[in-house]
Amino acid sequence: MVSRFHPDRDPLRPPPAPGLGRGFSFAIVAHVLLVAALSFGVSWRSAPVPAMDAELWSAIPQAAAPKEQLPTEQQPEPPKPQPEPPKPQQPTPQEVQAQRDADIAIAKAKERKLKEEQEQREAEDKRKEQQRKKDEADQKERDRKAKEEQAKKDEAKDKAADKAKAEKARKESEAKAEAQRQENLRRIQGMAGGTGAPGATGTAARSSGPSANYAGRIKARVRPNIIYNDPGGDSNPEAEVEVRTGPGGSIIGRKVVKSSGLPDFDSAVLRALDKTETFPADTDGTVPKVMIITFRPRE
Repeated sequence: MVSRFHPDRDPLRPPPAPGLGRGFSFAIVAHVLLVAALSFGVSWRSAPVPAMDAELWSAIPQAAAPKEQLPTEQQPEPPKPQPEPPKPQQPTPQEVQAQRDADIAIAKAKERKLKEEQEQREAEDKRKEQQRKKDEADQKERDRKAKEEQAKKDEAKDKAADKAKAEKARKESEAKAEAQRQENLRRIQGMAGGTGAPGATGTAARSSGPSANYAGRIKARVRPNIIYNDPGGDSNPEAEVEVRTGPGGSIIGRKVVKSSGLPDFDSAVLRALDKTETFPADTDGTVPKVMIITFRPRE
């Protein structure tokens, strides 16, 4: 197979050895010198030996300098073989076990640290949750107390309003009862023929009204019929009762015009009047048609 490249440019041809040209030149020169020496030797043997004259010289002839030798191209040194890397030393079983124990200890330490961090997070979350519940409970307690306080204020305000209203009603009732009592007194005096005022001090009013001891006689007749268990105490309230009489002094109507504040005592007085039935006549033989009689639990 013939290459299509020039011999000097053939990429597959090995490169020429360095210094081949100089070596070839040295070889030619050596052969020429050898041929010349052989020729000179042959011609010396065939020619006659001439006479030779020797001359002595005081100086020693100098030896011819050797022919200059051209320095040959220094061949590159082949690369030194690289030393093989040292083989890793195989660990001993003790070292392997120690490394395994160290890895296990590190893994356990990491696991313990993660567990501690998890526990700390859970504890922090629990603390926050407890604080939140506590804050909510405190807020509810504050709201409850505020509502109770407001309710107490409203209740006190309502009680004060009710008390004021009751006091006003009581005063109005007392004023009305007093007015009714005065009207009854005027009516009684008119029935008896008196013309004086209720508080009049003239002799006409006194002579035309009931006698001085008539009220005591009426109370003495009604009092034994009052059945009431007195609870005692310092108070001895007074009840005013209006009594209407008919012919012969029979009682035809009775009502409380001013309460004593003791409902049981007021009822006991009314029952006693019902049981009395009739009033005795006054010293002039008459019985007032309308009378206002006062009673107390202790008389």
